[in-house]
Amino acid sequence: MSTAINVICLDRPGMLRDIAAVVAKRGGNIVYTQLFVVERGVNQGKASVYMEIDGPAEEATGMVEDLKAMNTIVEVSIHKSFEKIYGSRVIIIGGGAQVAQVAAGAVSEADRHNLRGERISVDTIPLVGEDAIADAVSAVSRLPRASILVLAGALMGGRITEAVKKLQSEGIPVIALKMAGSVPDQADLVVTDPIQAGTFAVMHIASTAVFDIIRVRGREF
Repeated sequence: MSTAINVICLDRPGMLRDIAAVVAKRGGNIVYTQLFVVERGVNQGKASVYMEIDGPAEEATGMVEDLKAMNTIVEVSIHKSFEKIYGSRVIIIGGGAQVAQVAAGAVSEADRHNLRGERISVDTIPLVGEDAIADAVSAVSRLPRASILVLAGALMGGRITEAVKKLQSEGIPVIALKMAGSVPDQADLVVTDPIQAGTFAVMHIASTAVFDIIRVRGREF
């Protein structure tokens, strides 16, 4: 099975351990989880634990029943996974004007493929400064479902280039706009037109497209 479960529980030490124990007992493997407090309080605080679980399909109902039976659990609900709802993600980082143009191309192209049943989402963050951008690039590999990065700006190098190298070694390709600095030399693809850069990014991760960045790696368009 592949099940997404959201649990509202009391905000107490050990809750994540107790929930994971129920999942493991039913043969489930937690492949993704996120936890945050939804209601603060000295004794009555509540937290949300979202999990995507792989395991035997016949155990899904029993798992939910076991969780509901715990006196520290307030609510259990079943959902579609983020992969099915939001799908693969295009991440765009850089200057506000350039980011907006790349996003325009990416959203337009994603719309074409999502109408055919794909799920591709576009995430942006306009940033200024080498350290801020380098930190954001380094964090991309920790974002669930992040599939490709587009760097949009006028000048990028130094720590940003080192972060790009590490990201590529972790299997995430990088497209850069034509700009000053060392980032374009390291990027998998350099594109002059920001709208086209967004289009290329979506085409690379879409299963309904034929574009493959590996075949044009190192090229400039």
